[in-house]
Amino acid sequence: MPDSPFSRPRHVRPLRLTTRRGDFAALRAAPAHGPHRGTVLLLPGYTGGKEEFVPLLPHLVAAGYQAVAVDARGQNETAGPDDEAAYRQDALAMDVLAQAETLGGPVHLLGHSMGGHLARAAVLADPRPFASLTLLSSGPAQVGEERQLQLKLLLQALETLTMAQVWDMMRESRPAPVSPEEARHLRARWLRTHVSHLRVVGRQLLAEPDRTPELAALTQLPKHVVYGDADDTWTTWQLEDMAARLEAHRTILAGAGHSPNLQRPAETATSLIGFWSGIPRG
Repeated sequence: MPDSPFSRPRHVRPLRLTTRRGDFAALRAAPAHGPHRGTVLLLPGYTGGKEEFVPLLPHLVAAGYQAVAVDARGQNETAGPDDEAAYRQDALAMDVLAQAETLGGPVHLLGHSMGGHLARAAVLADPRPFASLTLLSSGPAQVGEERQLQLKLLLQALETLTMAQVWDMMRESRPAPVSPEEARHLRARWLRTHVSHLRVVGRQLLAEPDRTPELAALTQLPKHVVYGDADDTWTTWQLEDMAARLEAHRTILAGAGHSPNLQRPAETATSLIGFWSGIPRG
């Protein structure tokens, strides 16, 4: 297991995922031998990137799954235009549908945080390409009050400061407990992300409606809600209530915060594999 998500195991390969909606930077891990139990498409959260799923990948591959983690349009290593329309949720959802189409066959879709909202939008637009939906630390509507305040401050800063200046401001206000090497990678990822992506998606997180009833109506789509018992972006009550309304399989990870994929990767992977294994193939 790598010490950092930026230290990739040998079997994790960079991939340029070419779709009818353009190319997307991705990481792919697949079993070299044995049965192929399915394909998983992993969507990162706001200000995140595909590398944050690296700690999960060895576990998924060992269980027989091909896993593809993708940077969204304008995020990290996936290029994006200045035009803000490209980052509206409906446009990004169409990107996800195109990615699933390229991967072929029904795929298990997982979205972390904002990626969960994006995954939800994709399956509501067209559930047919998906074998299941997992919402990882992703709540039913807009983020909680503390996160709303942080987002508003970030969006204000992005209007007047450079990306480098905003990064320095964020690090001063919330120092990250990471190594110097990891800090360099995080800064580089931030600087690669398009400011239009951050603006549009940030505003969406402040206004995201509760689409749980629409999602619950997709009764044929297996659903899984996974979160840590110390999540600080949505309350555990909100996440529990959403899971109940969806009649979804639910996993609570003890000791995990908002990123169980980084904080409890083995336990997170076990919960995912158990859920997918219970879904009939085809």
